[in-house]
Amino acid sequence: MRAGPELVYDPYDAAIVHNPFPVYARLRDEAPVYRNEQLEFYALSRYADVVEAHLDYETFSSAKGVTIEGDEAATPLLIVKDPPEHTLHRRIVAPLFTPRRISALEPFIRQTAAELLDPLAGLDTFEFVDEFAIRLPMHVISELLDIPLELRDEIVHLAGLVASGLGRDASPEEAVAAKGLTVLLVELASQRRRQPGSDLVSLLMTTPVDDGAGGTRMPGDAELGTRFLELAFAGHETVAKLISNAIIALKWHPDERSRVVADPGLLPKAVEEALRWDPPSHYQGRTTTREVTLHGVTIPADHRVLLMTGAALHDAREFPDPERYDLDRPLERHVGFGLGRHMCLGSSLARMETRVALEEFLTRYADWELVEGGAVRALQGNLRGLKQLQVSVTPRAGRPQTLSR
Repeated sequence: MRAGPELVYDPYDAAIVHNPFPVYARLRDEAPVYRNEQLEFYALSRYADVVEAHLDYETFSSAKGVTIEGDEAATPLLIVKDPPEHTLHRRIVAPLFTPRRISALEPFIRQTAAELLDPLAGLDTFEFVDEFAIRLPMHVISELLDIPLELRDEIVHLAGLVASGLGRDASPEEAVAAKGLTVLLVELASQRRRQPGSDLVSLLMTTPVDDGAGGTRMPGDAELGTRFLELAFAGHETVAKLISNAIIALKWHPDERSRVVADPGLLPKAVEEALRWDPPSHYQGRTTTREVTLHGVTIPADHRVLLMTGAALHDAREFPDPERYDLDRPLERHVGFGLGRHMCLGSSLARMETRVALEEFLTRYADWELVEGGAVRALQGNLRGLKQLQVSVTPRAGRPQTLSR
């Protein structure tokens, strides 16, 4: 019997980024605890193992970074903190994402979606990502953070370049963009200090932080700029990718799309299944604090482990016929936005934005085609989505000119 091809999982390989799911299937079946010697990480790919690791933050720590390289570990980002420090910082940020505050944003989200889509009326084709998917969440998170309107387009542009450089081969342009975005947000934090408001960053500047010597201090402008960056970047890049991934899912499954068009009450299910079918983040990095043995493989302490969310959500042990986008699929314990202590704080907001985005788009366009060569996959570390999506649209008969309300 001929041996099959060697199993190699490299998350920076362009072919794997384009379609990682065949490799994910092999990882789950052949090497549920996989070791990449070159990049020096282990990978967990089965749903049960990924869920357990997410919940066991004491063993699978975020403190040394959540990417393969872990370069972000030295920053004050919330995602690289473990309890008790993580608990304190999360408690400070949490008031921004209460159900009441998120619900109050829906009219703004819907109006913004309409204002982005309505100028496209009459066009045969348009760029879905640039014109809609990335702009909608940026306006929403900017509203929450009170980012001035005149800076939003520049932040979208710079953040997009930064996201493109999340892999190992950031270009000089991407490195300059990262520096430029940091400078812009630090200056914005400085302005906010001079003129505080009721937004989160204004709250954070009056909240003491650990000084590393047993005491507390007030955060500086650089730390506040980092918080701006964390919220602004996470609040629009991941949502933009989820919206685009959902559009692709509905295109490839026309029967399910027809059901959603006929019954908008199915939209929450459409969002949940899109989040399972192709989540915006396909892995989360952790570092072991002790030796762990799974499936006969021992992972030593102080080693990087990738929790493969994208692979786990296609595990047939939990999700029968996982490649099918199925609105009737029960989804009891979702890991599309993480789980446990590090579950995405803005997950409810992201779900609402995606639901409204799909509703506004589907109300205007019952069907659409992908322009040949118009879909370009982004190579952005653990983020998976499109940086370009050219669509050819057929307007729905009798659609209203705007759905603002």
